[in-house]
Amino acid sequence: MTWHGRETAVPLVAVAHGSRDPRAAATVEDVLALVRRARPDLPVRAAYLDHTAPTLAGALAELTEAAVVPLLLTEAYHSRVDIPGVLAELTARRPLLRVHRGATLGPHPLLVTALERRLAEAGVRAGDPRTAVVLVSAGSSDRRANATVSGIAGEWAGRRGWWSVTAAYASAAEPTPGQEVRRLLDAGAPRVVVAPYLLAPGHFAEGIRRDALAAGAEVVADVLGAAPELAAVLIERYERAVRATAGSATA
Repeated sequence: MTWHGRETAVPLVAVAHGSRDPRAAATVEDVLALVRRARPDLPVRAAYLDHTAPTLAGALAELTEAAVVPLLLTEAYHSRVDIPGVLAELTARRPLLRVHRGATLGPHPLLVTALERRLAEAGVRAGDPRTAVVLVSAGSSDRRANATVSGIAGEWAGRRGWWSVTAAYASAAEPTPGQEVRRLLDAGAPRVVVAPYLLAPGHFAEGIRRDALAAGAEVVADVLGAAPELAAVLIERYERAVRATAGSATA
């Protein structure tokens, strides 16, 4: 099968953070299964930055060309430093390796659609004017990443009729989920719900749920997980990466 004039599609290597919790890798494989279903012509494999095999170097070991797309929701240290560093080292050792680097999944409007899907599954109607939404990410020491999450919240509030949409962070930044839930209730929000901006269940998701419910949140939605929107964004990032670097040897 051809793809943009090629005999076969450039393999996609999706790079996830990695976790000691096996549910994280299982979620990644579920997302990639959706990608394979949508693009059966496309070779797809996962790589991990920590805790889980294969590493990015291992995933690329048998390939001469690949599109490397971070399976990360915000651009922070991992996407700005870790992944480029590994790729620079690999291409220095393997000058014939051709790598197309893709952007992180977020921000993207489809991810907000996926967040609304998870809220709807928890019984929250999209845009309910009596509902304040707290968008909670894992949090980062990179202020730009946290500002991106705050920006997503602001755009989401502008697109819908929610009472409000504001950001909180599970670590490394404030407000915490509990702090933001309490602030909103003190400010008169009729109902506060929480939308975790996380790919997979695990330590952060459990902490967010516990903290938010203890502070008075009515609903904490599920993590994004294997939402079809994530697979669609991953394919879009892949296609853009290959198109953008189609004329260069490495990216």
